[in-house]
Amino acid sequence: MPPVPVRVVLVPGLGLDERSSARLRERVPATVVLLPGMGLAEPVPSVDGLADRLAGQLGEEPVVLVGHSQSCQVVVAAARDPRVAAVVLLGPTTDPRIRSAPGLVRQWLRTAAAEPLRHVPLIVAQWWRTGPRAMVALWRNAAPDRTDRRVEDVPVPVVVVRGTRDRLCPHDWAARVAAAAPRGRLVELRGAAHMTVQTHPHDVAEIIRSL
Repeated sequence: MPPVPVRVVLVPGLGLDERSSARLRERVPATVVLLPGMGLAEPVPSVDGLADRLAGQLGEEPVVLVGHSQSCQVVVAAARDPRVAAVVLLGPTTDPRIRSAPGLVRQWLRTAAAEPLRHVPLIVAQWWRTGPRAMVALWRNAAPDRTDRRVEDVPVPVVVVRGTRDRLCPHDWAARVAAAAPRGRLVELRGAAHMTVQTHPHDVAEIIRSL
């Protein structure tokens, strides 16, 4: 019996769009799903509402769901769908310790300083497309959502990926999320910061292929 084809479905992070994963998709074919606050300047529903919208675009065949940053919360909420074969969480948020505005800004600045400068114009262009209103609304709706608790109910393999220089997704937080998943594991990319989907496409592609 021939193997069942599995699609990769990728959801961009806060304010980002399909451009953030362009280099990754040169290595691993993937379908990008844009959502409000994540590439679309539209009113942002709850995390469960976003997950329902994502599920409506999965198709019929099995999928590997890949989330980045804030979209990891949406991916985990959608991961109990029977079409989901595995989950990859790139720099999952939101660590409860940095939900306050001052804490977020402080850790974001430290992480931004570790990103390659050549990638900054592309990030800003994506933020401009999504717009600050949708980005702020997504943050407010998603920040209280506990990824480390939701992932306890995800029955498929979950790979949590973080860069060793990522202050928005500290090691202990990423380890907690991975440990909470029944079939979870943690992979750390040495020297990477938060934008692994954009800065380390080869490493991320290898992780996706392993699933």
